[in-house]
Amino acid sequence: MAAERSDDGVGFNEGLGFRQSYYLATAADAPRRPRLTGDIKADVCVVGGGCTGLSAALHAAQRGLSVVLLEGGRVGWGASGRNGGQIIPGLRKGAVELIARYGRHEARAMFDLALEARSLVLDLIQRHAIACDLKLTGHLAAAAKSSDIAHYAKEIEALSSVMDYPHARLVLKADMANELACSGYYGGLIDELGGHYHPLNYTIGLARAAEAAGVAIHEASVALRLSETSAGVRVATALGAVTAAKVILAGDALLDPGLAPRIASYIMPVANYIVATEPLEDPAALIAQDRAVSDSRFVVNYFRRTADGRMLFGGGERYSTRPPRDIAGFAAQHMHRVFPALATARIDYAWGGLVSITRTRLPHLGRYRGVYFAHGYSGLGAILSTLAGKLMAEAIIGDTNRFDRLAAIAPGAFPGGILLRSPLHTLGMLWYAMRDRL
Repeated sequence: MAAERSDDGVGFNEGLGFRQSYYLATAADAPRRPRLTGDIKADVCVVGGGCTGLSAALHAAQRGLSVVLLEGGRVGWGASGRNGGQIIPGLRKGAVELIARYGRHEARAMFDLALEARSLVLDLIQRHAIACDLKLTGHLAAAAKSSDIAHYAKEIEALSSVMDYPHARLVLKADMANELACSGYYGGLIDELGGHYHPLNYTIGLARAAEAAGVAIHEASVALRLSETSAGVRVATALGAVTAAKVILAGDALLDPGLAPRIASYIMPVANYIVATEPLEDPAALIAQDRAVSDSRFVVNYFRRTADGRMLFGGGERYSTRPPRDIAGFAAQHMHRVFPALATARIDYAWGGLVSITRTRLPHLGRYRGVYFAHGYSGLGAILSTLAGKLMAEAIIGDTNRFDRLAAIAPGAFPGGILLRSPLHTLGMLWYAMRDRL
């Protein structure tokens, strides 16, 4: 991970306002874990204390392995505790595109595996009694263009006929008033198995479960170097080191390129920003069915109600890790375009965070020597990250089939590697963002 910071944890997250987030303000109690000091040994060393790393640690420990987890800041203070909290089954690429790219059989296998992320998260929440405001009220993909409706209809047909997934249905523009109190959408696709939750409290609960299974978690312990030794892979921090037979890199957008340069060029960090309003007098008047909602714009708007009746709205991206001067104003302008009625609502919380994207928008899983990694969820990491962690734990004990299925669709590296990935990709992203505006 990057050098330690005193604000939001580590690296690029500094200055993105997590201390002003709704999630932190309503977080469950979480202990401060000690720094790693001295040299220790373990079967597995996990780098990263978000859902990917915690799930990997939990599932590895449940299989009898000794596990040490290193977190550069605090558990859950990366994307796992900052995101929109939307439960969206599947992958970032829809059924139609998966079938066209991989064929019916392989697309179905990938979809079924990705769908497991939902059941896994729900099982962990129930099994470990994680209080995280879980609502299984569905997810609405709102159509920002009239042409999206035809695409959604094809998607629903592919989901039903190829994926054996009957839980998606079309909403036409005339019926959108039953869903949203705004006029900017042409209809949408409802996935009845979607929903939303409090991601930080889920992550805190996952850490508690991992510790109960025997995982040793160390915070403020930035991984600085990886080196191969006769005893395994050595992960060095400022005050100590862990030598393990296997290492799992679960830093996602916060993974320092210098720690693993061979995989850093496959992802690019993108900053996203969220606001939460004051409690609203009638939040159901805005989102009638309490669904999680995201729209079809290239620069996605996503929003939902909170357990205490606020509007939580994410909008706008920056292809730089430098935050805007006014995070609240930056995100709120997008909210006001969708919901003009909220123009006078007070903004109580505003924060940002980094997600990692890949060229294909499909996750990047892989391994080399004794090092395993998973990242690049491209905006769908709220539940996919937990699955990826479990798959790495399976692979470490020798059951590689499911891990290899997702590793086989690994995206290519960004052109120009680490140095040029951001400026070149930014030009493309700005072009698509401009098309959204036009």
